[in-house]
Amino acid sequence: MVEDEEDLVESLRVGLVRSGYAVDTAPTVDTALEKLAVNDYDLVLLDLMLPDGDGFSVCREIRTAPGGPRILMLTARDRLADRVRGLDEGADDYLVKPFALPELLARIRALLRRDDGGTAVVEVGELRLDTARFEAFRGDRALQLTPKEFGVLHYLMTRPGEVIGAEELLEHVWDENADPFTNTVRVTVGSLRRKITGEDEPLIETVIRQGYRLKDAI
Repeated sequence: MVEDEEDLVESLRVGLVRSGYAVDTAPTVDTALEKLAVNDYDLVLLDLMLPDGDGFSVCREIRTAPGGPRILMLTARDRLADRVRGLDEGADDYLVKPFALPELLARIRALLRRDDGGTAVVEVGELRLDTARFEAFRGDRALQLTPKEFGVLHYLMTRPGEVIGAEELLEHVWDENADPFTNTVRVTVGSLRRKITGEDEPLIETVIRQGYRLKDAI
């Protein structure tokens, strides 16, 4: 989240974290570019009016490389020309302040669904996640997951069969304040594995010294 209004940053951060997202924040263009250079983000919430420049420059920098995160501009600028410019500069969506948190969350889900085939429901074998309703199932059995467990499972389900390292999970499911030297990922994956296994076949494999893999043929 690139935003310099402290009260807004804190209220949005709390709302996003409660909805299962890992959130890093940056109050300036320079800080945003520094963090973007070293972290692989899925989505950027980008204010246009910043103390040391504007969000358009951040947007252009992100779009200089192929791929990159989705960009949702959040701004008080409501003129048609500003909205058009924002989209032409490379933003994926544009939301005018003030806005309601539920609308922001819906737009975030819509943008991230583009990586899930355009649907809110992700399925791998018997596993099914509904990212809009925050529901998870194995077959007909509902899974009671914490936000972090849900986030880990969602990340693994979008990459079935791939070995995902603990550092990659930490980067995408936790925020920048997470301690990379703790066993947080191992504990969360262990709890998740138990919840989705029950009396059924284990679905998450530990690959020694490499990470974790969700079986792609379930």
